[in-house]
Amino acid sequence: MIVTVFRSRLRDEAREAYLALAPKISELAKSMPGYLSHKAFVAEDGERVTIVEFKDQESQRAWSTQIDHVAAKKQGREAFYTEYSIQVCEVLRESRCVVPD
Repeated sequence: MIVTVFRSRLRDEAREAYLALAPKISELAKSMPGYLSHKAFVAEDGERVTIVEFKDQESQRAWSTQIDHVAAKKQGREAFYTEYSIQVCEVLRESRCVVPD
């Protein structure tokens, strides 16, 4: 599995435009072959973190280069973010526990 960790901070003046575009990009990600999941979080200090999981590197690369996603990333760099970082990681080990009710 490939995990992408996207950390960012929004420009105040870009918040509305970002919030209008984000659901569209989210739905597009879900439609990609190899997509497993994604979740977004906002910290108290305003930092946003999105964690995206894809089945393999090929699937993640296809998402990274998908034309509408490329356009959204460009818009993000030019208009939405004061800063951002992206880490693409391969999961080496995973364990899970589900506590029954």
